[in-house]
Amino acid sequence: MEVFSFIFGLLIGSFLNVLIYRLPIKKSFITPRSRCTNCNKLIPWYLNIPIFSYIYLKGNCKECGEKISLQYPIVEFLTALLTLGLYLKFGLSYELLFSMVFFYTLIVLSFIDFKYKAVPDYLLLIALIFSFVITQKDLFYALKDAFIISGAFILLNFVITFYIQNIKSRILKDESLKQQEALGEGDIPILASIGAILGFPETFVAIFLSSLFAIIPSIYFQIKKKDIQTPFIPYLSLGLIVEYFFNISKVFN
Repeated sequence: MEVFSFIFGLLIGSFLNVLIYRLPIKKSFITPRSRCTNCNKLIPWYLNIPIFSYIYLKGNCKECGEKISLQYPIVEFLTALLTLGLYLKFGLSYELLFSMVFFYTLIVLSFIDFKYKAVPDYLLLIALIFSFVITQKDLFYALKDAFIISGAFILLNFVITFYIQNIKSRILKDESLKQQEALGEGDIPILASIGAILGFPETFVAIFLSSLFAIIPSIYFQIKKKDIQTPFIPYLSLGLIVEYFFNISKVFN
């Protein structure tokens, strides 16, 4: 079953790649069949096998030679690992099913956020709803923790954004900073979801880990690409996953 769950995760990861590509451009994820995004040639099933096709093709389209994004095998492998981890945690159960829906949604949100720095609201709503389904806490306490965490970060976002737009922009004489916000709108529902699932103090550990994971990529994008916006949903998701599976907060107890 462990091997089956990993293979199942690879297949789901391939489907998640379809969602990541098609949902932001409002294209059906059911039809048509997958095609090369460069030459538009239909991809036969035997060249659409998760990870193995990428390795066989050496990362290039068979028809036009265009480089295939590394995102595809990364999403497939991460989804497979996550599926295996959830199976080992829950076995065959309703908890496994609901948890997979939640974490698969996080994967889709994360990679869309990486590319567009904006995510569909309905995916955020799905993640938020399922966070209350998979939490091990009573609904009242899950709601309380979600409201406390999201409310605290809304206030923090207001204070830091005010500093960036009104003080930092004047000091650096950078007009672009007047439009920058500390947190994106999509970050708040994810923070609420983390609060609902983990509670205290685990949520703060997950957020701390998220900040650590984000440091090096944000520095890279600012220096190399002059991009001051860092998509934070991927790092929030990673922080949640690490704390959810490994309970790092125990180290601080």
